[in-house]
Amino acid sequence: MRLPLLSRRRLIAMSAATAAALPFVSACGASPAEAAKSYPKGKSNAEWKKLLTREQYYVLREAGTERAFTSPLNKEHRKGTFVCAACDNRLYASATKYDSGTGWPSFWQAIDKGAVGTSTDFLLGYPRTEVHCADCGGHLGHIFGDGPQPTGKRHCINGVALKFVPA
Repeated sequence: MRLPLLSRRRLIAMSAATAAALPFVSACGASPAEAAKSYPKGKSNAEWKKLLTREQYYVLREAGTERAFTSPLNKEHRKGTFVCAACDNRLYASATKYDSGTGWPSFWQAIDKGAVGTSTDFLLGYPRTEVHCADCGGHLGHIFGDGPQPTGKRHCINGVALKFVPA
């Protein structure tokens, strides 16, 4: 009996399906309580639900996205610091904020190297760089390579995940 040959098209389709499934398989490893403990300001989902608004919980704890052009922080141009809405970790300086035209507050770099963390997000079927608060693990948004100099990066951040502290 002869085995059927794999066509290039079938091989590519199988590889893509496997790659798309990997993040979901690996995401099942740790419970939310275990994941929360891995951050200095981690809490259980029940504790976060008590502290955050429904919109904040959706974005910060469920990796949601707020609607574009809805955040008042888009128009925030005063000097100050943008902090995590969940844990008050200092994330972005107003000096690095710019208008990207995307509808979300955008920054070309974090306030320091330890303020945010990154991971790879496959939610849309292709890899994106997710950015999260280094202290509580809250989802902030994504980092793209189409920002201004000197970094060339665009930290596209959900406004509901931030609070602004004037200087």
